[in-house]
Amino acid sequence: MSFEWPWQYNFPPFFTLQPNVDTRQKQLAAWCSLALSYCRHHKLYTLDVMEAQESPVFNNKKIERKLSMETIQVVFEELRKKGNLEWLDKNKSRCLVMWRRPEEWGKLIYQWVSKNGMVNSVFTLYELSNGDDTEGEEFHSLEEWMLLRSLQALQTDGKAEIITMDDGKGVKFF
Repeated sequence: MSFEWPWQYNFPPFFTLQPNVDTRQKQLAAWCSLALSYCRHHKLYTLDVMEAQESPVFNNKKIERKLSMETIQVVFEELRKKGNLEWLDKNKSRCLVMWRRPEEWGKLIYQWVSKNGMVNSVFTLYELSNGDDTEGEEFHSLEEWMLLRSLQALQTDGKAEIITMDDGKGVKFF
């Protein structure tokens, strides 16, 4: 399935940060939505700021427009404020993108566990994210750092406990 670009993506002014405050807020919301949708569609969890400018999400070759580095930084900062982005370094050159927050992933995982009658079961992290049983689930192939954060959120809610096993980490669901 191919990615569906929003209408604004082919509108040249979309690639220039608008001076009017109200218009800029709507524009930033649209950019945030586009960036998260694109990352979700392509299952991207990390972005490099220098590479971002050449990425199709910020560079529309069809209309020969691309977002400036400064504006990309503004979009990333907006995503950070919303809890969808975390910087990996002090220079703000690489970031984690959370198109779904850990609590949301945890909820999806727990729904799957409950639906399949696996409460009080123990899983390795590998079984949860790469096992045959989870094939076709949205959290299948979830990167380990996000899986752990999701399970930590469930642990905080008393729905799971992260355990250390001989071959790594696992989780028991309650």
